This record gives sequence, structure tokens and C-alpha cells, in this order.
Amino acid sequence: MSTSNPALAEVLAQHASVAQQRPRVRPVPPLPKICKTVLDSVPPALVGEDRARYLAEQVNALLDKDRTLLREHMQLLVKRMLDLNASDLDMGGPASNGYVWYRVHGDKRPYEEMGTYSCDEAALLILNLLTERQLQIFFEDCSLDFSYELPIEGRNGMPRRFRATVYFDMDHVALNMRAISDEIRPLKSLGFHPLIERGLMFRHVRDGLTLVTGVTGSGKSTTLDAIIDANNDDVYAHVVIIARPIEYVHRSRKCLIRHREVGRDVRTFKDGIVQALRQDPDIIVIGEMRDPETISAALEITDSGHKVFSTLHTSSAVETIDRIVAEYPPEEQDRVRNRLADVLRCVISQKLVPKIGGGRILAKEVLWMTPSARAAIKNKNTSEIYQMMWEGAALGMTTLEQDLCRLVRQQLITPEVAFDFANNKRRLQQLLQ
Repeated sequence: MSTSNPALAEVLAQHASVAQQRPRVRPVPPLPKICKTVLDSVPPALVGEDRARYLAEQVNALLDKDRTLLREHMQLLVKRMLDLNASDLDMGGPASNGYVWYRVHGDKRPYEEMGTYSCDEAALLILNLLTERQLQIFFEDCSLDFSYELPIEGRNGMPRRFRATVYFDMDHVALNMRAISDEIRPLKSLGFHPLIERGLMFRHVRDGLTLVTGVTGSGKSTTLDAIIDANNDDVYAHVVIIARPIEYVHRSRKCLIRHREVGRDVRTFKDGIVQALRQDPDIIVIGEMRDPETISAALEITDSGHKVFSTLHTSSAVETIDRIVAEYPPEEQDRVRNRLADVLRCVISQKLVPKIGGGRILAKEVLWMTPSARAAIKNKNTSEIYQMMWEGAALGMTTLEQDLCRLVRQQLITPEVAFDFANNKRRLQQLLQ
């Protein structure tokens, strides 16, 4: 095609260049014919949860060969995540407008080349991923977290794994799926003080509760996996991981590592923790302390002499302690406060901060429990703990503001970014003056 308009010719050339740079997309074949057969059988009067339940029953009644065809189609959509180096996939429900959405380099958008799916078609693909027990939990709770494996070998020699959540969007079934890294960062690369590293190792500290906290997407799982992997190379022991879902699967080396997924291998977090006591563990990893029952079970198993790791969605060490105590009614809080002070060893609160030149870097706050910190918890003076961290560099402690200041002075982040992520902006201002 030729044109006498130079400006138009330049625009066309730019579009052609962009098109050449796009990764080639493998065409997605049409849905298996069994989909139309199932969808044609849906009574028009069925809506909402009743319609989803009907689709689930039809999926369960399919022949194995038909369910396999549905899985293979879904695998193409998930495989595209890896091709795009996407972190997330979303589909299903009216909000998706029929498209499959991928988050690439932080931006989530629809990828029209992957085809379109009606709400019922997407529901069939999603419900086909679930076991009968998982379907039961999904309809009871209107949401389900589960793990998914793609039969593609990752860099760790294991199948690629994904963390998935299925839920209702305006009475329709929807899905988010997040890619789990197939590599573990070395513990030393996370920049902990040697005394803190030592405290995280079973060889040196064989009991106590360590909490890794932060908002969703702050790298808590990455830190926990690095700690588990370091112990796996260091000491002969038994590790039991209880999570919903299980993300990274560790190979047993020096440690025997058991993985128990809540909803699949065990009914609840509390059941998994109680059962772990009869499994002769040395280290117990609890994916998240979500409720008073799980917190109480975690404190009990730590009190029995085990080394326990878990996570919370809190943004600082002080908030973590206050949040745990506040989960209980007022008449129980003194008992919980005393118990927590006795078993807590370490709190790591972290954020992933935009880095100069692109990417993100870890900023963290670290509390190592000292007699003074224990007394502060028991005496309801948790506000004093921040100052203990501020002055506790010799013990490996740091506040988030001190760590952000370090990153600014190393020219890894800008001062503006540091202020955006600081919990105590006044203290950060003092440090940067």
C-alpha cells in the first residue's frame, strides 16, 4: 500500500513496527462441542446460584474425555500467561465483557485475540477445574481459593503452579489466577541482619512464632519460601506447611517437607494445626492467621515448643501485635496479650517499593523480641515498641522508615517514593534531613 501523505505513511509504519514486535499468538481453537450441548440443556428459568449449581452438576456428569477437552482449552488460556510474562489472569462474570484479561507489567487489560466467552461458557471452564469437595465449599462460601498446576516444567523441575480464586460476580462465576514463581530467592538476598537470619534458622532458634506481614502482593510468600528453603539446606528436620492454597511446592532435601492444602488435604487451618501436633513436626508454616480460632491454635502449637511461621495482613510490627489482641473479646485480651508476648520471636513487616529504573525492591521493618518488648506487650504499651526498633540496630532491628532511608541513600528509590510508602512520615523526614 502506498500513500502520498508523509504523515500518514509514518503512522502506518509505526503501527506495522508495533505489530511486528508483538509476540505471535497461537490461535485458540473453538470450545469443545460438549459445551454447546451442556449450555443448550440449561433451563432458561434458572438464574444466579441455581444456574451455577446446574452447570456444576452437568460438569460432574461429563465423561472423562469431555472434561479433559475442557481442561486442555483452559490450559491454553493459562499458558498464555507464561508467554506474556503476565502475573494474573481474570475471566468470567459480566465485568469481563466476555474477554480474558491479563496483568502484564502492572497493567490489567483484555486480550481480544484470546477469543470471547459468554458468562455460561466461562463458568463451565472454571467449574471444571474444581473437585466435588471444592465445589461444595464454593457454593457454601461463595468463594474458593485453590491451587492449579499446568503440565509444563518450570525452572525448578516441577510443574508450573498458580494460585486461583473462584467467586461470584453479579451471580455469575468468575476467576482470578496468579502465577507462582518457580524460583526461590536466597534468604541472604533479602537483606536481613545476620542476627535476624540466625534467628530464622531452626538450627539456632528451635521454637517461637515468627510473623511475616504486609498487604496483598507485598512478597510475604516469597519471604516465607526463602526461609523454608534456607532451613531445607541447613538442618535435618520435619516441616509441615498448611496453606490455602499451597503455592510453591518445596522438594525435600535435608528437611522432610509436607504440604497440606486447606479445603483439599485438610478441612480448616485449625484442623491442620491440631493435626500437625500428631505428625512429629519441627517447623510449622501456617499460610495465614485469619481468625481467632487459627490464632489460638498457632499460639498453642508454638507454646508446645515448635518453631512456627505465619502471615498477617498488617503494615507494621506494632499494628500486628495490636491486631492479634483485638481479634478477641475484651475479657480474653489480657490472656492473649500475655501468651503472645511469651511465644513471639520476630515480626517482619514488608512492602514492595517501586525502584529507580523499574521493578520493585523490598523495604521492611523488623522487630526481634527482647525482654523490654515482651514487657511492653504485657503492660499494654505497644506504642513503645517503635522506639525499641529505632534504637535496636545492634540486634538486627529496623523501622520501615530507617530501611526506606537506607534505600534512598543507596539511590535505589526516590525520596518521593519513600514518603509514599512510609508509615511514620515525620520520622522519615528527620532521617532524610
